[in-house]
Amino acid sequence: MLELKYSSFDLEAGTDEAGRGCLAGPVVAAAVILPPYFKHPLLNDSKQLSEKKREFLRPVIEKEAISYAVAFIDHEKIDEINILNASILAMHNSLDGLDVDPDFVVVDGNKFKNYRNIPHETIVKGDGKFLNIAAASILAKTYRDEFMFKAHQNYPQYGWIRNKGYPTSEHRKAIREYGSSPLHRKSFKLLPEQLKLDL
Repeated sequence: MLELKYSSFDLEAGTDEAGRGCLAGPVVAAAVILPPYFKHPLLNDSKQLSEKKREFLRPVIEKEAISYAVAFIDHEKIDEINILNASILAMHNSLDGLDVDPDFVVVDGNKFKNYRNIPHETIVKGDGKFLNIAAASILAKTYRDEFMFKAHQNYPQYGWIRNKGYPTSEHRKAIREYGSSPLHRKSFKLLPEQLKLDL
């Protein structure tokens, strides 16, 4: 069972992002403050859960959270400031969207920038350790998947309904065949380097 939170502060926000390793689409982050004594037997790192379980948990988290927010940084901004900075910006923007100011922030991973002088802690694989980060990971993942599902309707040749923009062999093969789409990140140097990757 994951622990509720890392610190002794009541209003601790967990934050995480989804889509950092993708070739296309936005990076999406969420921030979640859970109430004391919150628990749910299914809640875990989003990567450990099926799509069905993530979709089941999303409204539970949204209903039970003291506050939550989701933020998108599009592919053009990613190209402008790089994916690491875009991921941190998305997390900051999600924290900005909370209805209440957190007293403490826990971040999945090992890179973060100070947020409004609120103390924070980065935790590697934190989405598998603390419920508030796990909840943020599920919101970030489900909102991003929803975006890529809609994008698939306009660009079905890349198979985003299945790969969500990650560099699968199917996705790389489609880039080779059709070139890049308007939603692809240029900073990943898709062509020609992308064409050199083994399929």
